[in-house]
Amino acid sequence: MRDSQGSLVPLLKWMNKVPGGAMLIPLVLGSVLGTFAPAALDIGSFTTALFKDSAMPLIALLIFATGTQVTLRTSGPVLATTGVVLLGKSIIPGLLIIALAMVTGPEGVLGISIMAMLAAATNANGGLWLALTGQYGRTKDRGAYIAGAINDGPFFALLFIGASGLGQIPFLTLVAAIIPFLLGVLVGNLDSQWRELLTPVPAIVIPFFAFALGTGINLADVARGGLSGVLLGVAITFVTGGLVYLGYRFLLRRGKESGIGFAAGTASGNAVATPAIIAAADPSFLSYAGTATTQVAASVLVTALLAPLVTTWVLRRAGAAPAEAERQEIAERQRAADGAASDPTDPEETRS
Repeated sequence: MRDSQGSLVPLLKWMNKVPGGAMLIPLVLGSVLGTFAPAALDIGSFTTALFKDSAMPLIALLIFATGTQVTLRTSGPVLATTGVVLLGKSIIPGLLIIALAMVTGPEGVLGISIMAMLAAATNANGGLWLALTGQYGRTKDRGAYIAGAINDGPFFALLFIGASGLGQIPFLTLVAAIIPFLLGVLVGNLDSQWRELLTPVPAIVIPFFAFALGTGINLADVARGGLSGVLLGVAITFVTGGLVYLGYRFLLRRGKESGIGFAAGTASGNAVATPAIIAAADPSFLSYAGTATTQVAASVLVTALLAPLVTTWVLRRAGAAPAEAERQEIAERQRAADGAASDPTDPEETRS
């Protein structure tokens, strides 16, 4: 028996009942398959290309599509939002962790080393950010993915540790991460039809790249992270997500939409490799690397589960609804366009 939409099994409807479900459910399924039957995805051809190796290309497409939605009128808000995300997600947490290190030393607290804290806390899961801002946010929120291009990986962890010569921005990597977005902005402003064509891209690609990302998360590593890894993940969601929330509320003044800030309270999958990178750069951290890696792996999965729940709860408690912000933004654009079309000072209007 089919539902009102003609679906025999309403899978998408069920997924959307879970906060961030369009990304979270495929992510978990991918991690289960990648842990217990990894060879199933190595048979080659299109199967491997789509379900294992597609994460980076699809995220790049999503970033390009997001860029096409940013007009010259909205570019200022995008940069302001990006700055708030970086401040609350990376800079302030990094400074707080370094302040803690002055008291505790590199051992940290509760069995969680300073290395693990920095590796997990100073970067965010850009895919989850795009998924949640696509559901609840505006174009300028999705455009703030640029923060992820800057903080994804070991850069901020190395910077805050302060190892000599390791605080330099990897310039070419940063440029390469931003080029798809900038090209999208260019194309979207030159041709509005491209902007309309790429509008549905987020809803299409997010479940697929989420599954591919999940295949890289080994649940055995998550289990080895144990309680300390879980605690690290919970702290990341509430502390770093909370700081971005405060930035949204008091700096950006987004009102009931401020809860979207909690979507930044995640740890990127790339963070799992950061402890080994830090230990290679500074051997004094080598003794912490193994434990830190498992703790960071656990925090990646915990934040992927927890951040969508907290984000959705805060937004709904404030009265925000899915896609409400985007609908409001589209209405504002239409009103602006109607006003420009009826402007008596417009030369075209005058000639007619």
